[in-house]
Amino acid sequence: MRLILGDGPDLALIHGWGLGSAVWRPLLAPLARSCRLHLVELPGYGNAPDDTAALTACARSLLATLPASVTLCGWSLGGLLAMRAALLAPQRISGLVLVGATPCFVQRSDWPAAQPASLLAGFADSLQQRPAATRQRFVALLCQGDSQARTLTRSLLGQLRQEAPPAVAALQRGLEWLRDTDLRPLLPGIASRSLLLHGANDAVSPLAAARWLQRTLPACRLEVFPDAGHAPFLTDPARCGDLLSQFCHATRAH
Repeated sequence: MRLILGDGPDLALIHGWGLGSAVWRPLLAPLARSCRLHLVELPGYGNAPDDTAALTACARSLLATLPASVTLCGWSLGGLLAMRAALLAPQRISGLVLVGATPCFVQRSDWPAAQPASLLAGFADSLQQRPAATRQRFVALLCQGDSQARTLTRSLLGQLRQEAPPAVAALQRGLEWLRDTDLRPLLPGIASRSLLLHGANDAVSPLAAARWLQRTLPACRLEVFPDAGHAPFLTDPARCGDLLSQFCHATRAH
């Protein structure tokens, strides 16, 4: 399910785990002046019905709702979904923007730039008993290391209180996607130009993961936000908005 705003090159904003599409609010007004925004709600969030689709099936369903020549912008878990969609239909994706993203969220023997499996297991355990507290804990983690951590934490906790909570099954499934997905072997198949927006102090997806993506993806540019944690678009919405707008217009002209 999605909301469409503005006019210009098509840009789909895909939120991450635990927080719905309202998380993009600081970017909407400036971006809608230069882009046609498709504000995506993942299954089980907002007014979007929940389903039991795997990541690949969800990416396929997402593509079916979006126009051709769209730029996908995914944050965190939304970045995994955007990469999977770009692999499924490279001819339909004009650009790929990954915010605080990683191709593999959990540490592997050859992949230290990630989270220990125990972190996700802890979130999964607490989610069943205390879903609201688990989302609050995630907000604290994503703001960690940010120069505006206190302000951002208050703002995001306010958002959690105002919006209808996602279905617990959808939250659980998102943790399973993060636990099980490793897109590293597939990424050379991405054909579109890419832009990475990443906080230098990201405590969720380490900057080393973004540097790996920069080396691996074709025609890829990395923009590091020195004072930001996992949500650079909230730390510096003006810079993020400018970079997104410029990238969308450049991909359309390319």
